[in-house]
Amino acid sequence: MAKIFCVANQKGGVGKTTSAVNLAAGLAQVGQRVLLVDLDPQGNATMGSGVDKRQLELSVYDVLLESATLHEAAIFSEKCGYHVLGANRELAGAEVELVDLERRDQRLKLALDVVDKDFDFILVDCPPSLSMLTLNGLCAANGVIVPMQCEYFALEGLTDLVNTIKQVHANLNPDLKIIGLLRVMFDPRITLQQQVSEQLKAHFGDKVFNTVIPRNVRLAEAPSYGLPGVVFDPSAKGSQAFVEFAKELVERIPTL
Repeated sequence: MAKIFCVANQKGGVGKTTSAVNLAAGLAQVGQRVLLVDLDPQGNATMGSGVDKRQLELSVYDVLLESATLHEAAIFSEKCGYHVLGANRELAGAEVELVDLERRDQRLKLALDVVDKDFDFILVDCPPSLSMLTLNGLCAANGVIVPMQCEYFALEGLTDLVNTIKQVHANLNPDLKIIGLLRVMFDPRITLQQQVSEQLKAHFGDKVFNTVIPRNVRLAEAPSYGLPGVVFDPSAKGSQAFVEFAKELVERIPTL
């Protein structure tokens, strides 16, 4: 059975998509079968996985509206080593179209149930807002991986996300929980970041992943080449950190 994790944070600009594509590439490198689902109409995870969103014949939009199966719509990215269920601007229209449909918050879950045995990990890159698309991701997932910067405003955003997860857990998906917090764009020279990091560990304990992703130029450059940093420059500190994170996640699975 595949483990389905949303990569989510209601605060924008925290590195959700960077985390999703690099974790997918890292998991693929350590021998896992991975599907990355792009639920953001911007399609950044799609482009960052070596798939051109403008050339998509079928996308996650078709899967949510049940005009195509996931098997038909998913594409294997040769460069990255994992499957991608891509997104483009069409997906913005799905918000409106889903409102009047039955099981509108369960569409993604039903589609993923069919491919459960084909993958070890399914990662869902969610948009920053709490929308019908994000709700589909949360209803389909076993848990949430929260990438966050060690800054004050990030703590406020985390409170909102925890409340959202509690509501979805209580009303729609009793399996949903926070898998862990991933500290990203970390600069140990900044005292505030160290302080916030310690606060996170004190409050959330082992829910904070041991791996820390450093602030890294090569990770930031990689999307312009249509690749995850892990593939673009495997020797970069940020890339190596994501591979370590992938290994840590695999090791944690039996205890989750």
